[in-house]
Amino acid sequence: MLEVLKALADPSRLRLVAILLGGEFTVQELTAILGVGQSKVSWHLKILVDAGILTVKRQGTWSYYRVGGESPFFAAILPAVEHSLPSLPGRHHDLAAVARVLEERRSRSQEFFDRHARQWDDLARTLLPVPEYRQLLLEMVPTGDTVVEIGVGTGGLLIDLAARADRVIGVDHSPAMLEEARRRVAVAGGGRVELRLGEMTHLPLPDATAGCLLLNMVLHHAPDPPRVLAEIRRVLAPGGLLLIADLARHDREAAREQLADQWLGFDEAELRRWLAGSGFADVNIHRIAGGAGEESLLLARGSVN
Repeated sequence: MLEVLKALADPSRLRLVAILLGGEFTVQELTAILGVGQSKVSWHLKILVDAGILTVKRQGTWSYYRVGGESPFFAAILPAVEHSLPSLPGRHHDLAAVARVLEERRSRSQEFFDRHARQWDDLARTLLPVPEYRQLLLEMVPTGDTVVEIGVGTGGLLIDLAARADRVIGVDHSPAMLEEARRRVAVAGGGRVELRLGEMTHLPLPDATAGCLLLNMVLHHAPDPPRVLAEIRRVLAPGGLLLIADLARHDREAAREQLADQWLGFDEAELRRWLAGSGFADVNIHRIAGGAGEESLLLARGSVN
């Protein structure tokens, strides 16, 4: 108890806790948000980690900090801490700075995909090979109703989805990717496919309208995965289904630069925690082991009651 109270008895450390309650950030990002030196931020973070308030998730050479340490006392007082955060000095500044950092993540991703749209399929297949999983994923998609694919890329799944669904809506934040997908759909005669420009965190869909949403190798590009899952929960109708195919945790650091990956895959436990925290029930996660030279995959599903 004393260690936690001492750790929190500092305005900068309280600001860090407040920031990290909203997502995971690196030391470099936290330095930019707070506007202080990296060594000072690292010192504050170490105190918070040692007190069991924060944990560190290492992804290659990057380390992401988040709230959720091993202190039962901090977990007990967390509701009171969260209640007092709006009155914290510097809070408005920090929220604006967090928004800028997340926008920088998003902008880097969009610029990359706009630049590499035509080469994307070959690029992804060559630099980060995975086991064949498409048929398994498609078999999880319910027949009929409206299916939404988020982050369609060049549209490789859209025609197969149209064969199962009454209506398919494809969403992507890259105009260049959508143009490639539009060409592919036109060649295949996909009359039931509608393409929309939009962000994963601001989907161009009304509340509770989709029967199934699909994220195929997309979540690891998201600046803020839990926020994406919360937005998906908003647009899924009661009884709706979320399907995710994504990379299991790996250590191919080059994927950050070569493929604009924000995250080097995910742990099953963190994905399960995010889904439950966003209100999904009946969560099931299946791991597909990669073969020689391939990375393992996670196939996840969750439903809306």
